[in-house]
Amino acid sequence: MVLDPGDGATPAAARRRIRGRALAIGVSVMPFGVSFGAVSVATGLSMLQTCLLSLVLFSGASQFALVSILGAGGGLASALLTALLLGVRNALYGVSVRGVLGVGGVLRPVAAEVTIDESTAMTLAESGAGFGAYAFWATALSVYVLWNLSTLAGALVGRGIGSLSAAGLDAAGPAAFVALLGPRVRGARSLRVVALAGAAVALGLVPVMPAGSTVVVGGVVAAAAYAGARR
Repeated sequence: MVLDPGDGATPAAARRRIRGRALAIGVSVMPFGVSFGAVSVATGLSMLQTCLLSLVLFSGASQFALVSILGAGGGLASALLTALLLGVRNALYGVSVRGVLGVGGVLRPVAAEVTIDESTAMTLAESGAGFGAYAFWATALSVYVLWNLSTLAGALVGRGIGSLSAAGLDAAGPAAFVALLGPRVRGARSLRVVALAGAAVALGLVPVMPAGSTVVVGGVVAAAAYAGARR
């Protein structure tokens, strides 16, 4: 198959362009990684636990939701369930990129681990020119390495912070969560309505339900609303 790198560029030039974009994307997530590391440690997780979350879970919105719920006094089960619900979209991304990547064996779980918003977007953007798989791995490597390095840096900062409220960072987790998730629902009006419905339900239940459980209920409502809108 003859690859068309687009714009008259050679394949080598196309790969350099992709690597540059991948690096820029990786750099762009670093402030969030630093924020997560600091908030996580200040919430009460150890440096090891914080770094393992980034290494294993590797999903910014899910990680921020988990530590925000724990920091608000929510139970571990609610925090994990919320993180799992938010991570479902990554499994859906896997369906979109599976045909482009064509991976199997030991690479399949590795690809699943790094199938995130950024790597999926780059894959789909470059697949028409035949560079989808290259874009996926370049972006995944850049984001994974820089996210984890920035998490470690943030965790080192968080050790000296102590209390989140004393440092004025008690709203940092929810704010970063919204900043990460917000762009995912800008494209379609139906998604904005679904997101607002889930948020409204979660906020309305805050006075009557345990911390963290309202997010789970809001997520279920949002999922049901989205399924209804798709019919």
